Amino acid sequence: MSEKSLGTNRRRSIGAALAALWGRLWHRPLEIQPAKKIAIVGNPNVGKSLVFNRLTGLYVTVSNYPGTTVEVFRGRTYIGNLLCEIVDTPGLYSLLVSSEEEKVARRLLMDETPDIVVHIVDAKNLERMLPLTLQLIEAGFRVVLTLNMMDEAQRLGLEVNAVTLSAHLGVPVVEVVATDGRGIPTLRRVLYEILSSDSASRSV
Repeated sequence: MSEKSLGTNRRRSIGAALAALWGRLWHRPLEIQPAKKIAIVGNPNVGKSLVFNRLTGLYVTVSNYPGTTVEVFRGRTYIGNLLCEIVDTPGLYSLLVSSEEEKVARRLLMDETPDIVVHIVDAKNLERMLPLTLQLIEAGFRVVLTLNMMDEAQRLGLEVNAVTLSAHLGVPVVEVVATDGRGIPTLRRVLYEILSSDSASRSV
């Protein structure tokens, strides 16, 4: 049976090839079961896929979520020494879902229980997007709030204090510009700190 008949496509970029080569050079197997799962969520058009592409460096699989026609993007990458599955969920405005895409995103979060939920927001429209952040926190997910499009916010004269926002919400807040990769190394570091501390606490 062909991959097409399974509804699955595999795409590879130059970045993916380089990451795969890096993994081989350091003898890090890519076929093993990922140790952790990270879900990327957010409204449509906030740069979720750009952040997903920046984080994932291996083959990306696109397949329909079971029982639906909604596509879900999955990739694998190392965060530090931890092999992680990164899932780019369909656009989500609220956990009180209405559209099929939102239903799939909510089902994925509830059924697959990711270790971290990276909530991508447009830094220019925080007031409209933070309610979903609060819903995710209240639902018990470990959230990393990621402020994308910081360059556009700054050009508009908008100031966002990530430290103060983090203190109010009680979750890490990372500023990024996904179009050119600014802030992505910081996001990876924050993810690793959370995942590695979680692994250490479980081993005690």
